[in-house]
Amino acid sequence: MNPITRRESIKKIARISTSLAVSLGASPLLGWKSIHASAGDKGFLIEGVGANEGYNVKELTRKVFEAAGGVGRFVSRGDVVVIKPNISWARRPDLGATTNPDVLEATVELCLDAGAKKVRIADNTIHDARRCFAVTGVGMVAKRTGADLVFPRSSLMKAMKLHGHRLDAWPVFVPFVEADKVINLPVAKVHGLSTLTLGIKNWIGAVGGRRNALHQDIHQSIVDLAGFFNPTLTLIDAIRIMIKNGPSGGSPSDVAVKNTLILSDDQVAADAKAAGLFGYDPRQIGFIRLGKKWGLGTYDSRELVQQRVIL
Repeated sequence: MNPITRRESIKKIARISTSLAVSLGASPLLGWKSIHASAGDKGFLIEGVGANEGYNVKELTRKVFEAAGGVGRFVSRGDVVVIKPNISWARRPDLGATTNPDVLEATVELCLDAGAKKVRIADNTIHDARRCFAVTGVGMVAKRTGADLVFPRSSLMKAMKLHGHRLDAWPVFVPFVEADKVINLPVAKVHGLSTLTLGIKNWIGAVGGRRNALHQDIHQSIVDLAGFFNPTLTLIDAIRIMIKNGPSGGSPSDVAVKNTLILSDDQVAADAKAAGLFGYDPRQIGFIRLGKKWGLGTYDSRELVQQRVIL
């Protein structure tokens, strides 16, 4: 049985819970309508690269979304948008363990500019949540933008049917299923169990329960979660990537600077593209192979409309 989508879950959770009381680069940047018209129903894959010294991370983020036709293609006026960064660790942004706060801030601002009624930032952190909010810079992002920073308390975890190939019922972080739109915003890192942690694995931070149980048959477990949450967009932060001692790191020597963002409406394709930054063929990564197998997306970028944005 295929996993049900986040959209299909909204009605179900309503019965058990109340509502939360590019400067142009080497190739020209085409308007989304023009590329979409010739692409049929193809998904898209946008790579943004900060190639010039002193480029602005927030501006690169904006240009990447512009290349996809703007956030307004995906976020409608009045929507509640939940953004899922990776802020599991109380680490400074320069250490590459958590989502770059400038990328997050630009994404929040773009959603609000598109008319979102509310933007929420949510992650079930590993380190103490308040410390993570403070040290990663996410707390300041929420303060500057007016986004809600959702504390991962137990009352917001509700058992739901995932209908996965391994996972059946599991405690789910309620804001994600009550959202109109969900944007997955992971940081790209190595990981001792899953080889890499990119977009698909980021969904472990959208559930409660025993994480060590999810680490058993980890590739299938995280694909089950990805199929359930089914994000509107995935934006992978590869401004700084962690190349060793992941996922928590802790030393500048663990980090490589790539100055790259990857945006897609296909979560498998986004991860496949990011895997290349680490020198991996996407077929070497278990959760990418399984994501394609179970119909979550493709790792063949030729099936997508592609653009590269240089700033």
